Amino acid sequence: MVIKRRKLDWWLVGILVLAGFLYGWKIWEAGSANAYYTAAITSMVQSWSNFWYGAFDPAGFITVDKPPVALWFMAISAKIFGVHGWSVVLPSVLFGIGSVGLMYALIKPRFGAWAARLSALILTLTPIVVADSRTNNMDATLLFFLLLATWALMKAVSARKPWLVIVSFALIGISFNIKMLQAFMILPALLLFYWLASNQKWHKKMITLGVAAVALVGFTVAWPMAVDSTSAANRPYVGSSQTNSEMELAFGYNGTERLLGQTTGTGAAFSGMTSKSGSSEATKSPTTGTAPTGAQGTGAPTGQKPTGTPPSGAKGNGPGGTPPTGAGQKAGTTGKQPMTSGTRPAKPTGAEGMPGGFTGKGRGSRAGSMGGANGAFSIGTVGPLRLLQSDLGPQISWMLPAALIGFISAYAAYDDRKRKWYQLNAEQKHLGYWLAWLVPVAGFFSVASFFHPYYTIMLAPPIAALAAIGFVTMTKQFKGKLAQWQTWLLPVTVAITTGLGAWYVSLVYQWQTWLVVAMGVAALAILFATRTKKTKLGATVALIAMLAAPTWWSLSPTLSGESSGIPYASPTLLAASGQGQGAMGSGSADKALLTYVTKHQGSAKYLFATSDASTAAPYIIESGKAVMAIGGFNGTDPTLTLKQFKALVAKGEVKYYYDTGRAGNSAIAKWVEKNGKKITLTQSSSSSKMMGMGGQGTLYQLK
Repeated sequence: MVIKRRKLDWWLVGILVLAGFLYGWKIWEAGSANAYYTAAITSMVQSWSNFWYGAFDPAGFITVDKPPVALWFMAISAKIFGVHGWSVVLPSVLFGIGSVGLMYALIKPRFGAWAARLSALILTLTPIVVADSRTNNMDATLLFFLLLATWALMKAVSARKPWLVIVSFALIGISFNIKMLQAFMILPALLLFYWLASNQKWHKKMITLGVAAVALVGFTVAWPMAVDSTSAANRPYVGSSQTNSEMELAFGYNGTERLLGQTTGTGAAFSGMTSKSGSSEATKSPTTGTAPTGAQGTGAPTGQKPTGTPPSGAKGNGPGGTPPTGAGQKAGTTGKQPMTSGTRPAKPTGAEGMPGGFTGKGRGSRAGSMGGANGAFSIGTVGPLRLLQSDLGPQISWMLPAALIGFISAYAAYDDRKRKWYQLNAEQKHLGYWLAWLVPVAGFFSVASFFHPYYTIMLAPPIAALAAIGFVTMTKQFKGKLAQWQTWLLPVTVAITTGLGAWYVSLVYQWQTWLVVAMGVAALAILFATRTKKTKLGATVALIAMLAAPTWWSLSPTLSGESSGIPYASPTLLAASGQGQGAMGSGSADKALLTYVTKHQGSAKYLFATSDASTAAPYIIESGKAVMAIGGFNGTDPTLTLKQFKALVAKGEVKYYYDTGRAGNSAIAKWVEKNGKKITLTQSSSSSKMMGMGGQGTLYQLK
């Protein structure tokens, strides 16, 4: 028996180490990361019921607004290491590194080591991949499972093992229970690839796909149906649903409303997320920092105060405007990250108080107005070029033109003229898979009305694959005659990519823009100077010129210690160092309030009740005790009637109510205001009213 010895690819090792640094450095400064999910982890480690359902609070009153699979990994990490910002972020870091390894494994068998290395490198250096992999959101976990499903399918075809097709589709079902319908976005690519690439007879393909479909459906609905079939009295309320149903959550709030615009669970759609125009009501206050209607506060969303060094040569400040100092808007919601009581210092505006470099332009870089709830819905203008616009482009699209041109180059390079036009070879089928992933997902983000910019991590793998494969083929084609159109693909790609990069850099910097332009021009000059003899040297310089700017963007979350509920990458993170960000989810529990309710809780089941999870989260994290978020994340979930709430008060389960003035169950809030006793707390400000991000908060004793 001959055992093949596999050589260790040291280039891959270096890329994985780089990914580990970018994704993991300073995660010990994560604070509470996304406090909404960290509160759930705090609850999930306390009981198996909370773990199974993904309960937001220790009492299991309500769940978070996503299925629990990604949270399970975080809870396991927290159970081992304790609940800390870094321990709940650690699984995302590991899954992010794993995705880089899978990217290499997917490309190498068919396109060679250098295409595989470049695809892994491009994925590693994609800004939104770095930002997402440093948070306790679900996206890095989802991406890993989708790539794992892709690997299983491609292995099924190459090794002729149909059972792996079933595994692949089962993994998509598991992925559904990470972030619901977002996982199904690559199903068309999986189906098309298997049908075209498999050597099975068509009737056997149908049987295999039929069994795979059963596995897909089974793994998709097993957990949601288990929840929905359990009596509502014996489980938490399904957060962000209107009918206490996981299936309704999947196909409503986390389904059609992502495309058409959110209308449930908020009381109204968020301003700034309609996407009819990139400039909405929510993005009209770049200089004053005034919160839009329905949003509470502005400022760059971070998990903690960044501590990185401001970029040299910068001027002005990072995100424009002044964060609220406690008296914010009362109504509406704030994106995906909870906000808490406590006042925040205002950042200096204009060019004062910051070292020089930034122009303060471009919402896509968070240097200008922060559209929608703290930039959570700055998603540009609907249209075919939306992904290239300033809102989304600096997060995902640096290498998008290289990917599209790369597909053309690679498809031509692997074309066999002896075949008929519809007879594709194996390489072309693999290229088709990545294009079939890229196009529908890009189409969704080009027209959808309700998503966060960091969801665009879904585009990172196909962009990385096509750009890398295409770069290798373009380099070979560049040696051809100048009369051949393929010869010009590499210089055109370098020119367009560095030009696009220069524009993105201009959204934040001034003279540095010309540095990117100069690098592009120099790369083109070296390319043509070395075209016939030292093509690899010219190609290397060209690659460096294309990746330099996005690499700097990718470094920004790492150097600043960013781990936020609304992840993004931008040098503005570095310039905000030490400026008191006032970001979503970076607040802490009011010590006076927490001390008082803990001391006087008695036998009550909850420390206190409040309208929303945003207010409750930091108190759950700080105390490990139950806080009732009556209306779920947005404050508007119909979890309780006034009669039911009165019954809980009568039984002594709820003794206090903290009213921040945010949107919620108005009947309960009015009854509390009329019948509750205001509590005056002794603190430095000596007031019965504690300032919350949503306005002034008042503590009421109910019994």
